[in-house]
Amino acid sequence: MIRNLENSPKVPFDLEAYILHSEKQIELVHLLLKSQENLDEHKNPFDVIFFVAEGEGVLSIEGENHSLKTNDVIKVTSDKNRGWKNISNNDLRLLVIKLL
Repeated sequence: MIRNLENSPKVPFDLEAYILHSEKQIELVHLLLKSQENLDEHKNPFDVIFFVAEGEGVLSIEGENHSLKTNDVIKVTSDKNRGWKNISNNDLRLLVIKLL
């Protein structure tokens, strides 16, 4: 089955995010942050790779800020707090690759 935002389940959080694929060791999530929207710092019990599909934003890892833009990729390990800020006037679209 071909998955897209229209036929994928929404994540069980108050985010505009959809699970595009999920299996035992990996999950792909499309996350949209609107202009000036934030995702507060938090920890997950798994490593995450972020791919910036569109836009630009600031990823905070343990309080250290990293500016990312379209086509940038960064990995955050499970032991680190992470959070996002969309600092632009445009949408920030992320492909979140969870390594379960």
